[in-house]
Amino acid sequence: MSDSTVDVLIRGGRVVDGTGNPWRHADVVISGDRIGDVAPPGSVPEASAAEVVDAAGLVVCPGFIDILSHSIVPLMIDPRCLSKVTQGVTTEIMGEGTTPAPVGGPVTDPLPTSRLTRNIPEWRERARGWKRFGDWLAAMEEHGTTPNIASFLGGGTLRQLVKGMEMGEATVAEMGRMREIMAEAMDDGAVGVSCALIYPPESYVSTRELIEVAKVVAGRGGIYITHIRSESSHLLEGIEEAIQVGHEAGLPVEIYHLKASGQPNWPLMAQAIERIQSARDDGQDVAADVYPYTASGTGLTSVLPPWVAAGGALYDNLGDAAVRARIRDEVLGGRGNWDQTADPRRPESIMPVGLQLPEHRAFNGRRLAEIATERDQDWLDTAMDLLQAERHRIDTIYFTMSEDNLVEEIRQPWVSFGTDAGGMDPEWAASLGPMHPRAYGTYPRILGTYVRERRALGLEEAVRKMSSAVAARMGWSDRGLLRAGCHADVVAFDPLTIADHATFEEPHQLSTGVRDVWINGRRVLEEGRHTGATPGRVL
Repeated sequence: MSDSTVDVLIRGGRVVDGTGNPWRHADVVISGDRIGDVAPPGSVPEASAAEVVDAAGLVVCPGFIDILSHSIVPLMIDPRCLSKVTQGVTTEIMGEGTTPAPVGGPVTDPLPTSRLTRNIPEWRERARGWKRFGDWLAAMEEHGTTPNIASFLGGGTLRQLVKGMEMGEATVAEMGRMREIMAEAMDDGAVGVSCALIYPPESYVSTRELIEVAKVVAGRGGIYITHIRSESSHLLEGIEEAIQVGHEAGLPVEIYHLKASGQPNWPLMAQAIERIQSARDDGQDVAADVYPYTASGTGLTSVLPPWVAAGGALYDNLGDAAVRARIRDEVLGGRGNWDQTADPRRPESIMPVGLQLPEHRAFNGRRLAEIATERDQDWLDTAMDLLQAERHRIDTIYFTMSEDNLVEEIRQPWVSFGTDAGGMDPEWAASLGPMHPRAYGTYPRILGTYVRERRALGLEEAVRKMSSAVAARMGWSDRGLLRAGCHADVVAFDPLTIADHATFEEPHQLSTGVRDVWINGRRVLEEGRHTGATPGRVL
């Protein structure tokens, strides 16, 4: 390396290189879009650098890679991805269950109406032309993004392209078409397939169908990532299915947001961890990710059995008295083989946050039990009435998890971290109403609460889980590490002050403590302020 190649010299920081090794004092050199060197302190002359950054008192580490991002629509609204970049996130991996491409057959509107997509009518029209998975990625690259982006092909999108919202096994011809679409998506840059098996139409998919699709992914070096079929009473069966898919298809398996949902199911977590570890001990590549909160976020539709959405008739079915009677029997009677996101005995654990109709907005951020009392109904009728009137899934928060389980999950060496959220800016996102605070606080919460305060995890191990662990999972040998030749995705944060501020009551608050961020060698956060740069690439 010649002196003239030093664009940025970051001096005086505690370097945590992403490997899990102990921190050390070192200077980090950025040359173009790469790490030029990680050098002994003072060994690179300041005069040789175009810019010198004083990182005294800061940790300097690789950028964080969000393995579970929902920034598909937020990046169309705002390419800066502010709530993520201010956490230190430099790469967003998207595609849980659905993707906006490819479009065709029954999929004619890849950006269904929601409180986010109402702000981007021009993108909805544009997305209708994305016939290939790569068309979307190319559009985002042209649009420009601050973070790097990557994506799985959504398994729900794949299924819907071929079989719509119909239940039942795919035919031989339909299975062949799914394999063709999957192969094309991998050739276009998908990192694998993502299946969210509690949501229709993926909840209609058999294990055999999953294996056949996963074989295509395996042949092209991708991974199978899954929101397993149950995170509650059938948690262990859900994990077994994921392990089976990986074993029979011959590819790595990643389990999204590992959790045991509902107090009666909390004891299952110890067995779940033991089962994943056992598979690993037997030589199978199985891992998981978590977010550091004891509440999950999904649609209010998750309180209903999946068959209600068959044929795309969810909201019409809710107007049928006979259908409602069957729903009541299954939900309150515990009948039906499906994953109940909410405990029907605890409607106070359910908090809708995505109501859009003027007459319902005052209910946002209030518990479903309280809303039902105000409406003089039971909670299930209230849920069905709201869904039928709103005609969208209604973003909802479920308070169903154990803090003790969360700490045990965080400590597992094969667990990494993801937000399960998109990148927001309070300037425009606050008008959307309440949402899960993980969009703003995930990584600083790990570093502030679980590393600094509770000492549940060491600093170096936390950084490894946020960076190189995910990069290695994706097969990116030149990301996630501070090492000469790697891409210069770099974060400098204050380990004594880094903190999340977003709460369930006041979610639209940026985290603090991340001072500087570089992506592909360009500064995107300087002294905690976004520079407006959009150097992100499709990975």
